[in-house]
Amino acid sequence: MSGLTHIDESGAARMVDVTAKAETAREAVATGRIAMSAEAAAAIRGGTMKKGDVLAVARIAGIMAAKKTSELIPLCHPIPITGVTLDLTADEAGVTATATVKTAGQTGVEMEALTAVSTALLTVYDMAKAMDRGMTIDGIRLLAKSGGRSEDWRAA
Repeated sequence: MSGLTHIDESGAARMVDVTAKAETAREAVATGRIAMSAEAAAAIRGGTMKKGDVLAVARIAGIMAAKKTSELIPLCHPIPITGVTLDLTADEAGVTATATVKTAGQTGVEMEALTAVSTALLTVYDMAKAMDRGMTIDGIRLLAKSGGRSEDWRAA
């Protein structure tokens, strides 16, 4: 089982030891989208959804989720997050979420950015499902990461 970072010599799951890694400034950006009916999108943009301000609630949910990622994803390190921004853009056909997460630490924040986007979009679904149960969440992906030993990376 050598070469696998989350498996020890006996084949058991383990959290990667980052003790010897230097603390560096790290950042990750992720995005995703929820597509919906024009009626539901208009209600979100107009602030007329019965459950309240969908974008404000989704933004808070995404930020909170980024901070809780290590509690949700097995073997993910608890990270001292130093900043989270979550941009939500509503248009005629849905909402696009883009999260930027920062830390000064020993491991990256890609999972935190992806978790923020996922949770924000799930929150949009929850708040708008009375108008459109057929909404589709897709395109959740990492756009960029920087910091650490590996080179900076950007999606093509």
